[in-house]
Amino acid sequence: MSSNTTKTPQNENSLASSIAIFVLMMVLFLASLYSLNFLTLGNPWPMAACLGLFALSFWIPQTILGRSDSAGEV
Repeated sequence: MSSNTTKTPQNENSLASSIAIFVLMMVLFLASLYSLNFLTLGNPWPMAACLGLFALSFWIPQTILGRSDSAGEV
């Protein structure tokens, strides 16, 4: 039998860094929702800020932090 050395999810990052990343991404997401308060038909910039912040709140963890590629490592 071959021995598999798999990396468990507990070894990837600490609890403190996970919480910090979660809080930062949640702040970006909630800021995108808050920017919609300033949306009017004459001012499209709050919607642009909403789309940008919303995209960043998902893009940063998936690409820069590399959280999206851990599902295939079994």
